[in-house]
Amino acid sequence: MKTLINIVLGICVLALAYICYGSLQEPIKFKQEREAREVVVKERLLQIKAAQEEWRKQHEGAFCDTLEVLVEFAKNGRTAFVNKIGELSDEQMEDGLTESEAAAIVASGDEKKIAAAGLQNFRRDTTWIPMADTLVAQFPGFVPDSMMYVPFSQGEKFTLMASAVRTKSGIIQPVMECGAEFKQYLKGMSKREIYNLNDEAEKLSRYAGLKIGDLHTNNNNAGNWE
Repeated sequence: MKTLINIVLGICVLALAYICYGSLQEPIKFKQEREAREVVVKERLLQIKAAQEEWRKQHEGAFCDTLEVLVEFAKNGRTAFVNKIGELSDEQMEDGLTESEAAAIVASGDEKKIAAAGLQNFRRDTTWIPMADTLVAQFPGFVPDSMMYVPFSQGEKFTLMASAVRTKSGIIQPVMECGAEFKQYLKGMSKREIYNLNDEAEKLSRYAGLKIGDLHTNNNNAGNWE
């Protein structure tokens, strides 16, 4: 009987040790998986940032506020590429000649003005190339149709908003914010650990997830992890 009790106690000790080991390993494994997933989410957000910044150049400084429209732009839009030949000399710049002024002189086709300004070998030719090509160059493997979806979320979309803020000097500046919450890209992982992340974010008044930009201030669309 004593032997049986000892065996049972031994089994209980082993079971307890296993449970304790598992409870200690859970946060470690969660952290590792979370970091791996966040690498993918951050790249997707940077893709959106790149598309937004190009959109802004072509739409009088305003940001796009609809993911579907932004994806269409990334798929079928075009972006300006300036082929630069020659550089302004220090002397030309000291005389006040700017890149835009030099380009205008060359574009005029007036050979006398071009020669007088010393711009015979200066060219700035603008061509329009597919937006998708520029994004693929920045993000190998880029797929436009996937851009709006939060990785690991089983098809949920990023939240995208655009607005404008007034600076202290009274200037109106367009702003945007795009993000994915912990509960989206950590789907299927430890609910307890996700709860802890949300609780910490709430206490610190932080966004509960990853995002770029901010609706309340112009931060150059920086990521909240930067």
